[in-house]
Amino acid sequence: MMRRIIAAAAVALGLLAACAGSDTPEGGVVVARVDGTVGPIMERYIDRVISDAEERRARLVVLELDTPGGLDSSMRKIVQRIGRADVPVAVYVAPIGARAASAGTFITMAGHIAAMAPNTAIGAAAAINADGSDIEGTLGKKIENDAVAYIRGIAELRGRNADWAEQAVREAVAVNENEAARLNVVDFVAADLDDLLRKAEGRTVTLRPGVTATLTGLADAPRVDLEMTPWERFLAFIADPAIASLLLSIGFLALIIELYAPGLGVPGVAGAIAIILGFLGFGLLPVDTAGLVLIGLGLALVAAELFVTSGILGAAGAVAIVLGGIIAFRDTPADFRPPAWAFAAAGSILAAVVLLLFAVVFFADRASRRARSDPFAF
Repeated sequence: MMRRIIAAAAVALGLLAACAGSDTPEGGVVVARVDGTVGPIMERYIDRVISDAEERRARLVVLELDTPGGLDSSMRKIVQRIGRADVPVAVYVAPIGARAASAGTFITMAGHIAAMAPNTAIGAAAAINADGSDIEGTLGKKIENDAVAYIRGIAELRGRNADWAEQAVREAVAVNENEAARLNVVDFVAADLDDLLRKAEGRTVTLRPGVTATLTGLADAPRVDLEMTPWERFLAFIADPAIASLLLSIGFLALIIELYAPGLGVPGVAGAIAIILGFLGFGLLPVDTAGLVLIGLGLALVAAELFVTSGILGAAGAVAIVLGGIIAFRDTPADFRPPAWAFAAAGSILAAVVLLLFAVVFFADRASRRARSDPFAF
């Protein structure tokens, strides 16, 4: 049994480690759809897209952005990655009806080209707590002043409206695409990707001080869509702040149940994995570190299975190793899609763990009440 579990984990890690060869042609336009909450998975995805474009000497990277905002730490790393890119990066707030709110404002203004689709919005970049509440007192002032200095620096570097950028942070102002273009918050309004490439043609952008690039031949350049892999979408779902909060709550509850009724094994292991994933979602653990921690936990559980032949520790260890491999390996195969039965099995296991947690709580409560009602029972 143990050999099968370890072999399955090794095969899964082999699949994850295999890097699917990129078919991005040289001199093309790389397009990436960037939506959802700004977090560590979005950060890693954008890094992968820009790195691929640099390797293939792309003419332009277009990040189609639609976000309500997210983590400050991830936003800063995305801005830094755009700032050190060796290829021009256009941030395009799209599709119609999209927004670049809060952290998205910083990312949009950091692009070498900044554009917006019709009926889109940008701004409302005031800093708030993770739960949506205001940050009060001296700490709030420090964070606000730091964010103002940061966004003004971005705007001045790209030759955009630094005064409006400050207002977006201090007063949470927001504007639509036409007002943003008029105020020099973005470069222009583009109806679609073709329109963006036409309007960007011939522009000279500054990649870094002293390093410029002229955008030519965009209309005829081959286009390549670099989408998130199924693994990245799965991790992006986990990294959503709401899901991360839920994972932390379930994780600590599971650990309490394990301490209250030791020997079950499942609540403790499930709780540890949930807490690690929750820390990943809030950016408290870097992505690669979280993956390595899960792999280490999985190896420890597999080793423990050799001494306690219950089957539970080995199976949980295999799950932790595979999940850690998904997180830790940056270049997960884009064309590898798990079969439907894998998702069904994962959902069934999750449901079983939740039901087990409720069952343990229910029976523990009944036992506690019985003990209180009959204190002399043996």
